Amino acid sequence: MVRDGYIYGLSLLAVAVALVWATGGWAWGIAPVLLAAFFLWFFRDPQRTVPAGPGLVVSPGDGLVTETVSISTPDGPRQRISIFLSVFDVHVNRAPIGGVLTAVRYRKGLYLNAMNPASADRNEQNIVTVRGEGGVEVTFKQIAGLLARRIVFNHREGETVERGQRVGLIKFGSRVDVLLPADAVLRVKVGERVKGAASVLAVLPAGGAL
Repeated sequence: MVRDGYIYGLSLLAVAVALVWATGGWAWGIAPVLLAAFFLWFFRDPQRTVPAGPGLVVSPGDGLVTETVSISTPDGPRQRISIFLSVFDVHVNRAPIGGVLTAVRYRKGLYLNAMNPASADRNEQNIVTVRGEGGVEVTFKQIAGLLARRIVFNHREGETVERGQRVGLIKFGSRVDVLLPADAVLRVKVGERVKGAASVLAVLPAGGAL
């Protein structure tokens, strides 16, 4: 479990005990106990088996694939996979490939519904680029949603991460986008549900990912 779960959960349990003690009625403790249970469940962090193999790109988060599209960027054509994370999904984020973090850039923005395509560019987000074997780069974005108000990323530029490694989280509903080279072969389609670190999103050209 993520540390935040213990902080929220134990704090609310303490509130429940205090309310019951102060009022003498157990009914006053029901609401904070239920909220504590929700937070302990929301911040769960299950173990995942990371697929092994050359060129595999795994999902950075749990959720629903809402878009797979070719886009133009200043660095050339890319493919973008968008994944929507509801409040019922695991919100721990994972590295899509292994390699060196060549860029970590936080950008303030709006809090549009994460299902809205405009949220990819207009919402608060953290943009991370990983350079894998052979110099191939994969970028993923942690994008805040309608309810999300905090993006957490635990690494800095220049650090090395492994495929599927925990790297951060987004609190309370969000979206993650993955930008891939134009010649990557997608392994998912719109409407599929994926799991962070366990689901393969795409395969890069030979030697393109650790």
